[in-house]
Formats: sequence, C-alpha cells, structure tokens
Amino acid sequence: KGELPNITYCEDAYSCAQGADALVIVTEWVQFRALDLGRLKATMTQPVVVDLRNVYRPEDMEAAGFTYESIGRPPVQG
Repeated sequence: KGELPNITYCEDAYSCAQGADALVIVTEWVQFRALDLGRLKATMTQPVVVDLRNVYRPEDMEAAGFTYESIGRPPVQG
C-alpha cells in the first residue's frame, strides 16, 4: 500500500462499486464470480460492467439490468 499512495483499497467488491458509474472485471478470482448482482447494481450509480474475463453470462447480466460488455460476445443492455 505504501508504494501506491493514491490508490483506494476496499474491503470487498461491493464497497469498491459504491457510487461507481462502471465496473471493470479484470480477474477470474472466485470472489468476483459469485457476486450478488442485485446488490451490486444497487451500490452503483450506473449499472455498467465491462467484463474482460467473461466471468458472467450476458443473459444473466441483462436479466439483472446491467449494461454489459464482454470479450468476443455481443453487448447487452439490461
């Protein structure tokens, strides 16, 4: 943490997403695969997710009301 003093660290994905206009997923870690999409959406200002690891299924993100972009798949507008 001392090497990157301008970085804000969060306890979990939900606190990280609080008030966010968009969320970018760059890891396949299990804790990011099992998010409660309803809770995640409720914490964000805009429900926009860019998934660079194809962690989520587009139809699940659409059903949860997210604008969702992923690699090699068509975007969805929830």
